[in-house]
Amino acid sequence: MLLQEFLENTSSRLPEKTALVAGRSRLTWSQVEARANRLARALTAAGVGYGDRVVVLMDNSPETVISIFGILKADAVFVVLNPTIKTDKLAYILDNCRASALITHSGKWTTAGGPAASAGSLRAVVVAGDTEEPEAFLREKSPSLIMLSWNDAAENGDDSIPPRRAIDIDLASLIYTSGTTGNPKGVMLTHRNMVSASTSITTYLENVEDDIILSVLPLSFDYGLYQAIMAAQFGGTLVLEKSFLFPFAVIDLMKKERVTGFPIVPTMSAMLLQIEKLREMSFPDLRYLTNTAAALPVSHILGLQEIFPDAAIYSMYGLTECKRVSYLPPFELGTRPTSVGKGMPNEQVYLVDEDDNVITDPDTPGELVVRGANVMKGYWELPEETARMLRPGPYPWEKVLYTGDLFKMDAEGYLYFVSRKDDIIKSRGEKVSPKEVESALYEIPDIVEAAVVGVEDGILGQAVKAFVVLKEGSTLTEKEILAWCMRHLEDFMVPKTVEFMDSLPKTSSGKITKKGLGQEMKKG
Repeated sequence: MLLQEFLENTSSRLPEKTALVAGRSRLTWSQVEARANRLARALTAAGVGYGDRVVVLMDNSPETVISIFGILKADAVFVVLNPTIKTDKLAYILDNCRASALITHSGKWTTAGGPAASAGSLRAVVVAGDTEEPEAFLREKSPSLIMLSWNDAAENGDDSIPPRRAIDIDLASLIYTSGTTGNPKGVMLTHRNMVSASTSITTYLENVEDDIILSVLPLSFDYGLYQAIMAAQFGGTLVLEKSFLFPFAVIDLMKKERVTGFPIVPTMSAMLLQIEKLREMSFPDLRYLTNTAAALPVSHILGLQEIFPDAAIYSMYGLTECKRVSYLPPFELGTRPTSVGKGMPNEQVYLVDEDDNVITDPDTPGELVVRGANVMKGYWELPEETARMLRPGPYPWEKVLYTGDLFKMDAEGYLYFVSRKDDIIKSRGEKVSPKEVESALYEIPDIVEAAVVGVEDGILGQAVKAFVVLKEGSTLTEKEILAWCMRHLEDFMVPKTVEFMDSLPKTSSGKITKKGLGQEMKKG
């Protein structure tokens, strides 16, 4: 099965059902299908061929979702980039994947124009919005490029399903990682990878066509991207917002659209928990919340259960290289709140030690390994990086994903995140899990965000250092924090120092990143 068949099947079955809501735009599934078909034909006519890469640079919008499916219908590979990407990084990615086309909005032209004109592989540029400036720019800088307006490409022309050649082992997407170390890497995902992942997730979430999903997550982030893919699969409605910058507006939208599903990340839960008025409101339509990117602190789980008492909370773990690994059934939250659950349907997981032996003893840390149809094909043109992550599995016909993450597994098979394999702090000869220290810090009511790193220390080898963000108006002191840690952690885990921050650095998907922490990072 191909990803675009999700859209085609749903459009055939539910043509007049609302598919996308974004601002004032409301599109039915038949409208999304028709526009995607027209865009596919326009891309093909402009020279985009089988397996070519097409980059999409837009905010969360119906045009972005239509572009994804239109590219697939052209037998091509979609590459959705974060709308806040910088010019140099965009130029790198266009060159790295040798993109044949770029789809963007005139509001992004300041970023996109230069890289588009200089990318030697580009054949076409599609621009939504006002096309006057981009057209004049390309006429001068790169006259050989075919320039199309969104209206010409997607709003007019033949809207029948284009002929197809692609099969399910072909690439559907390249998802570039955040590039926290070196240049970004393109994760290669086939139709089979993505169909498998979406099917597994919608199975355990028990999605139905009555579900209405509100997503503020960028479509460039696989967590956000799959909200669109899954909605097309089960025939629900996707409500798109550009960000969570204004939480009250998002909450109002949630109530207005009678949202049943709300995917979040921990930074969003931290913001929600600071809005006292939410505890006075009711959300009778909300069926579930999901969390990934990083495990929710127990204090966040308890707070969310107070605000959304009727909603199931799914604590999950995943990584771009396989989309999703595990989920914790909501009824298990009370019993094992720090677990991220078991492997999702149609997938197997296990732990290995440093000698690559499968760990069978419960609660013994080891690297998590994933087998399943959802595991990536590899990194785009990075064979050494691919070989490090994809290695021979238990059976001769496969390669499995070594996640680089350390977990423990209890006797019942539930997973507990310990640390990134290279994130362990060695202090006083003892190994310290930053996650464990952060969990203790999050138990302090006045701490909104926390990150723990190891810093070089002449006596200890590495000293544990904590960076924290406090609630507005808090007078919590370093001494009080350290006293708390001394009460709740083994002595070698207690931070040597605590630094107060106005905010912690985050990736484009909203996940706290430790890049730069412990070095010469300035407050705020």
